[in-house]
Amino acid sequence: MKEVTIDKLVFKKSLSIIEQMKLKDIMFKWLDRPEEGIDDILPLEYTQTVFAKMETPSDKNFMTEGDETLRYITITEDNQIIIGVLDANNELKFRILNLEDH
Repeated sequence: MKEVTIDKLVFKKSLSIIEQMKLKDIMFKWLDRPEEGIDDILPLEYTQTVFAKMETPSDKNFMTEGDETLRYITITEDNQIIIGVLDANNELKFRILNLEDH
């Protein structure tokens, strides 16, 4: 994943149902299509606080590579797929998701 700075990103204010489903599908594929299904291992909820995103519930801590905690996945106005993760210091990082990386 490529790390970017926040000043380079312009997030969408709302996501269509199709965009929400696409983000779930991307996470399903990124997680190597788990048999349990995406909703069982990583439930994502649509929220529109500050910007639109598919967010992990506060009671779920899904760890990614590098001991980061996944917080949400979203789309920018330029149609880039962005994930927000918390690093070991609980600092929010934004990454462009590249499916070929996983």
